Amino acid sequence: MSELTRIDLLRHGEPEGGQLLRGWRDDLLSPRGLAQLRAAVPAKPPWQGIMTSPLRRCAAFAETLAGELALPLADDADLREAHFGAWEGRSPADLLASDREAVLRFWSDPAAYAPPGGEVLRDFVARVRAGWQRLLTQAQGRHWLLVAHGGVIRVILADVLGVPLNNLFRIDVPYASLSRIEVLHQPDVEFPRLIFHNGRA
Repeated sequence: MSELTRIDLLRHGEPEGGQLLRGWRDDLLSPRGLAQLRAAVPAKPPWQGIMTSPLRRCAAFAETLAGELALPLADDADLREAHFGAWEGRSPADLLASDREAVLRFWSDPAAYAPPGGEVLRDFVARVRAGWQRLLTQAQGRHWLLVAHGGVIRVILADVLGVPLNNLFRIDVPYASLSRIEVLHQPDVEFPRLIFHNGRA
């Protein structure tokens, strides 16, 4: 007997402080970022539960939304953004000016190059996959929302689409983007597919 799970992936909005490599830096959303998320939520949300990264740029909105919709809410530390080590809190422009060669290596092949002192991609991917599997188990047969980060969403989409990890940054995930994954569960296999990306529910 088959069963269908739907997970919508919502990236957080713009945080306070502008465009930075945040990783585990725990900034709040800016007013603009909150408005971006509000605009992304459909008039009649289809969700039956919400999972979030515990970082405040995701969790604060997820908590508010869950309260408004009277939905169950959970968080999972494995669904945090990658840790960027010495690059945490710095702008891409600043990094390109001071460490251009290392930044370009990281962007072109993140599987082979990590930020100085940062999380190695294979470790990041392993924990995101673990968190994703827990979410699929918790939400099985229902429709949940995941509020997360650009890197987390890229890993999930790459797995669904079979994109090599060194091409992660070829997947565009702007602030407040909404994507949908459907997973067909059968006794001996799970079949995921991307329904839409950067769209609306």
